Amino acid sequence: MKFAIATAMALLSAATTASAGPFQAIARLIQLAESRLDSQGAIFFMTNQPDENVIMAASIGRDGSLTLEKAIAAGGRGLHGIASPPGADGLFSQGGIQASTKGQVLATVNAGSNTISLFSINPRSPTDITPLGDPVSSEGEFPMSLTFNSAGTRLCVLNGGAVSSVNCFNVDKKLGLVSIPNSRRELSLNQTTPPSGPPGTASQIVFNHDESKLIASVKGNPPAVGFLAIWDVASDGSLSSEFTKMDTVSGGSLTFSLTPIPGKNAFVSTDPGVGFAILDLDDFSKSSAIAIPGQGATCWSSFSPKTGNFFLSDANTAIITEVHVDSNLKGSIVKQYPLGPNAATIDNDVATINGKDFFFVMAAQAASVDVLALNGPGNAKRAFTMNITTSARRAGLTIDPLSLQGMTQFIRQ
Repeated sequence: MKFAIATAMALLSAATTASAGPFQAIARLIQLAESRLDSQGAIFFMTNQPDENVIMAASIGRDGSLTLEKAIAAGGRGLHGIASPPGADGLFSQGGIQASTKGQVLATVNAGSNTISLFSINPRSPTDITPLGDPVSSEGEFPMSLTFNSAGTRLCVLNGGAVSSVNCFNVDKKLGLVSIPNSRRELSLNQTTPPSGPPGTASQIVFNHDESKLIASVKGNPPAVGFLAIWDVASDGSLSSEFTKMDTVSGGSLTFSLTPIPGKNAFVSTDPGVGFAILDLDDFSKSSAIAIPGQGATCWSSFSPKTGNFFLSDANTAIITEVHVDSNLKGSIVKQYPLGPNAATIDNDVATINGKDFFFVMAAQAASVDVLALNGPGNAKRAFTMNITTSARRAGLTIDPLSLQGMTQFIRQ
């Protein structure tokens, strides 16, 4: 990918080793549009292309509308997993790029370089991000998912390639990412680099509700079922030497996302083999699998605090499914929202702006981001669509729609 440099800014200068050969990251940023005065925050996603991974930053207006403002060199290469037929979601995961509101930082994987890059976020102008330290080794192969602790002071990565593992870092505002001793732990998935999937691949890494556990979800390769790998987390951030394995519930197989259920030690977990599952870490007997009729690849999920519901995206049908989970951890489908054929809706996130929730979803095949205004339970309306290629083309950027990946938000402070 070649950039027509529109704004000369020194962002980063680091040499990393990519699986495709040596890669010299060049300090650069492209200003795609003027910063909007009514910006309430930003969304971030990445190109994940094998020649270079680029972070795209779009500002959010009061009405949830988006303006694609900046393209920032991530400092490494992207990489697409092996699938037949090839399609969107090259990382086979959720959480490849993550922002921390409290920490005011952004992190992204560079799957083709086996590195992670960290940036500080300007809280008053969130599309302005600045590298913190150099990209660091993920200490595994094919990094695919990231999670911050609630304070934004620690970051953990899930590696899903031939060297499959988890690893954690302290977030240092001067040095960047500093590896935590005794936090690198093997997952041993018997995979390749890049991995073949989606079945049999890792999916997402998260902390549980009190951050006493670090959890990685893994898809089954039928007839084998999916499972959770759960490590104990010590006060210094180190992990137990072995993980506890928890198989998914009966009827599930392709354990994908892990979205926390507020007030519970439990998760909504998408499962393209059935629809979704409720996974209760305190009492597994309360766990259940719920079918979504007609679904094809329901793999990504986010929680809306204003509606109290979860929103799940399906790459095959491009349908967003709204789900409610009651106090007894019983899940039900509230409503579905078709976003049109050939959109390939993948990664998503929810942001609260002026007391109202908005749902942002990557429509990879259409090379766009769709925005739904969540006006209340069962009342989501499409509010805006941002075309990615139009702005990119004006700046000389070439976008491969099927490589687009990730979705995370940061609201102005």
